[in-house]
Amino acid sequence: MEKRAGGGPRGWAGGLAAALCGGFALLLYLRTLAPTVLYYDLPHLRDSATLQAKAAVLGIPDYTGYPTYVMLAHLFTYLPFGDVAYRVNLASAVFGAAAVGLLCLAGTKLCGRAAAGAAGALAFGVTPVFWSQAVVAEVYTLNALFVALVLCVLLAWRERRRDGYLLAAAFLMGLSLTHHLTSGLLLPAAALFVLLVEGRKLLEWRLLAKGAGLFVLGLTPYLYLPIRASMRYLPEGYLWGQPLIQEHPPNTLYGFYNLVSGGQWKERMWAFGPAELPGRVQMYLEHMMGYGGQFGVWLVAVAAGGFLYLVYRDLAAAATLGFLYAGWLLHALEYNIEDIEYYFIPTYLVLALCMAAGFGGLLDAARGLGARLPAVFAGAATALLAALCILLPLARLEATYGRVDMSGDYRGREIIESVARNVERGATVLHHRSPLDYMVLVERRRTDLRLLPYLELPGPPGYVRAVRALQRGPVYILFPGRETTPYYLGVRGSERLYGSRGYDLVPVDREVLLYRVVPRPGALPPGELRPEKRA
Repeated sequence: MEKRAGGGPRGWAGGLAAALCGGFALLLYLRTLAPTVLYYDLPHLRDSATLQAKAAVLGIPDYTGYPTYVMLAHLFTYLPFGDVAYRVNLASAVFGAAAVGLLCLAGTKLCGRAAAGAAGALAFGVTPVFWSQAVVAEVYTLNALFVALVLCVLLAWRERRRDGYLLAAAFLMGLSLTHHLTSGLLLPAAALFVLLVEGRKLLEWRLLAKGAGLFVLGLTPYLYLPIRASMRYLPEGYLWGQPLIQEHPPNTLYGFYNLVSGGQWKERMWAFGPAELPGRVQMYLEHMMGYGGQFGVWLVAVAAGGFLYLVYRDLAAAATLGFLYAGWLLHALEYNIEDIEYYFIPTYLVLALCMAAGFGGLLDAARGLGARLPAVFAGAATALLAALCILLPLARLEATYGRVDMSGDYRGREIIESVARNVERGATVLHHRSPLDYMVLVERRRTDLRLLPYLELPGPPGYVRAVRALQRGPVYILFPGRETTPYYLGVRGSERLYGSRGYDLVPVDREVLLYRVVPRPGALPPGELRPEKRA
C-alpha cells in the first residue's frame, strides 16, 4: 500500500496506539479474570485446572506438551499476589493483551493509520472467544501473541529491509512452533511474503543458513519435554491422567514424537470428507457472525472490503494473509473436537488485520474527499470517522463482558474445600481433570488421598476401579458433570449403574457433585463386574 507507518510521527502514533490498545485489553481481562483455581467443564474448561497445576509444578501437559507455555506461565507463579492458580490465569491475560497491542502495531504498519490498526486490534481483543481464553489458564492467547509478533517483525522488515528482522522472524517461528503446531503455517507464509516483496532474499544462502540455524534455536524449548520426563517430580505412584505419556514418555524417541505431533488427538485431525465441508463452513460462519458470534456482519464486511483493498494495493500482504486464513480455517474445519471454536481464533486474527486495512481504506477515501473541503472541516471529519472506526468494534462490549466474566467464579475452590473437609483420610477419589491435582501437588493439602483419573486411565472402567478400591478403604467419586455425555456417565446414570451391581452412591456434597460409594449387603464382588462403556 502507499501509506505505511514509518519512523516519523506516524511511527510514534502506531506505538502509542498499540500501547493504549494493549492496556485497554489488559484492563478488561483483569476485571474479568478468574480469581482462583478452575475446574473441568466440557467444552469451555477442558484443560484449565490441569494447566494451572502443570504450570505450577513444571509438568508435561498432554496434546503437544506445550513446553514454552508451561515455562512462561511458571514464571508468573512467583508473583507476590493472588494464589498460584490466579497467577497462571494472569499469564493468559498478559499474553492476550500483548497480542492485542502487537496486532494494533501490525495493522498500523499494514495500512499506515494508527486508528485503523487500533480498530482491527480491538475488534479481535473483545471477541467473546478470545476474551474468554484471556481470563482462564489456557494456551490460545500465547499462540495469538506469537502469530502477531511474527507478522509485526515481517512487516517491519518490509519497511526497513534489514536482514536482522528476517532472522528474528525465523527464530520466533521456531519458538512459536514449540507452543502450538498450527504456528507451523507461519513458515511457508513468511517465505511467500519474502518472495513477493524481495524474492532474491530467498537465494542468499548465507541468510538462509543463518535463518535455519535460528529457527532450530527457537525449537530448543522442546528439550524441556525429555529433560522433565527424566526427572521424578511427582510423588511415587501418583497417577496424573495422560496414559500415553506414562506408557511412552517423551524422553524416548517414539514418546517425544507422539507427544509433539498431537498424541491421541492426531486421530481427530482431517476427520471430514468433502461432502461434510459445506456444513462445517456453515458452522464456522455461525460462530463468526451468527447470534452471539464473534463479529457483527458489518465488521465482517469491513474485513472483506479490506482484503480486496489489500489485493489492489498490497498484493504481498493480501497473499500472505489469505494463505494463513485458508490454511488455519481448513485445519479447524477438519478437526473433530468439541471446543473447535478455539481453533478459529487464528482466523479471527487474520480477519482483524483485514479489518484494519478496510478501516484504513475508508480513512484514505475520506481524506481524498476531504481534500476539497477547508482544512479545518476535513480534519474534523477525518477525526470523527477515525473515532467511529475505533468505537464500532466496541458496540457489543457490555454484552460480551457479562458473557465472559469469570471474576466471581469460585467453583474450583469450592470443590477443593469440600473434598478437603468431607473426604475421610486415606480414601480413594475418582475424578477427571479436576482441581484435586492442584490441591495435592501445588497446595500440598490432603496428600493422604489416592486420586484416580478414572476416565483417562486404560484398563477397567471407573466403577470396577471404584469397587476394587473399596478393599483398601473409603471410595468417593467427584463427577465431572451432572448430566451424561458421550464421554462419561452423569450422576443419575452412574447411580443406576452402581445400583445394578449392589452399590449406592451416597451424596456428600451435591453442589460439587461429590459422592461416596457404599456397598449394600450382597453387592457383586470385583471379579464378577462386567465392563460398561463411559463408566
